[in-house]
Amino acid sequence: MIRRSGRDDIYRESLALHAQHRGKLEIRPKVPFRTRADLSKAYTPGVAEVCRRIAKDPALAYRYTLKANTVAIVTDGSAVLGLGNIGGHAAIPVMEGKAILFKEFAGIDAFPICFENYETDFTDQVRNIAPVFGGINLEDIAAPKCFEVEDALQDLGIPVMHDDQHGTAVVVLAALLNACRVTKRKYEDLNIVVCGAGAAGYSISRLLRCIGYDPQVCTMVHEITVCDTEGIIHRGRDGLYTNKYKFILSEETNRAGRTGALADAVKGADVVIGVSAPGIITKEMVRSMNRDPIVFAMANPVPEIWPDAAREAGAAVVGTGRSDFPNQINNVLAFPGIFRGALDARATRITDGMKIAAAHAIADYVKKPGRNRIMPSILDKGVTRAVAKAVAAAASAG
Repeated sequence: MIRRSGRDDIYRESLALHAQHRGKLEIRPKVPFRTRADLSKAYTPGVAEVCRRIAKDPALAYRYTLKANTVAIVTDGSAVLGLGNIGGHAAIPVMEGKAILFKEFAGIDAFPICFENYETDFTDQVRNIAPVFGGINLEDIAAPKCFEVEDALQDLGIPVMHDDQHGTAVVVLAALLNACRVTKRKYEDLNIVVCGAGAAGYSISRLLRCIGYDPQVCTMVHEITVCDTEGIIHRGRDGLYTNKYKFILSEETNRAGRTGALADAVKGADVVIGVSAPGIITKEMVRSMNRDPIVFAMANPVPEIWPDAAREAGAAVVGTGRSDFPNQINNVLAFPGIFRGALDARATRITDGMKIAAAHAIADYVKKPGRNRIMPSILDKGVTRAVAKAVAAAASAG
């Protein structure tokens, strides 16, 4: 466990780093800009001919501009990390960091686009900036708005993905596939509890239960029960009609109609996946699960249960979102490769098959999974290449 003093040191060092460099990104030209001839070719008058060609055929923007290798990282600042609705200005450091990850792992030029969370049509704002980008990564947008915005932008003709949803779901699926190999379980037989019904919990549940997914590419687990702050989501619960996304979960999960709290949900479960709040899973809950349970406690920076406590309670495989414990389940393993593959294939959207292909590529990258190694290192750039290849192939296959 990291002591408070250690975290304070990291915070101080991070502030100093950002102040020294005034942020983490800069823009550099790809072409020379030293002579009049350079200026004439890169800018006026030469650039006019490039503009005329693109005006006749907009697809030529992929040939003549930065569009082919550029992703917008778009947020309204409404759900940044665990900090909540802190606004567009305060979201910039996180989006800069995300842009660095795109560049370092996938060679993609990504740029932060941080809006303020005003009562305006955010979807139209994103739509209007789309021409310059080859893809859009939606980031740190609160539920249910994140679902609505992503759905509304699927007709842009470029890949649009909310990473907090799908990137997280992809890495959870990858981790689960390898955890099953370690514990000798059949994926199709799993009884899973998802703790958290926000962006990540909703998307994880949809993917693992194949809700809305193409049945030709998606394999369904046996059962999922989803819990939020009010307990188990079930059909008879009051208030679900005011949130269509939780209503969908009530219709498509928990077929047994279980009621109660999280402690009731985990009894007899094979897997618990936490994407919620610190410390809400206890040793007693883990002991009440099936033999050799799988525990993914992904709340950051403090997980739902600390790994040592989960193992003491009998967990066979434990994963967290943190880098200082084994089995880090982090969407950095997914989104750079997904967008790299999508851009390489000139995909117009990110399909079910592309997401599932990404998950299998991540899982298969670990040749001999073990209790303390079900996921690759997030620093291994070979993972990005493997994911990109799998995603591009899935895109080409339709």
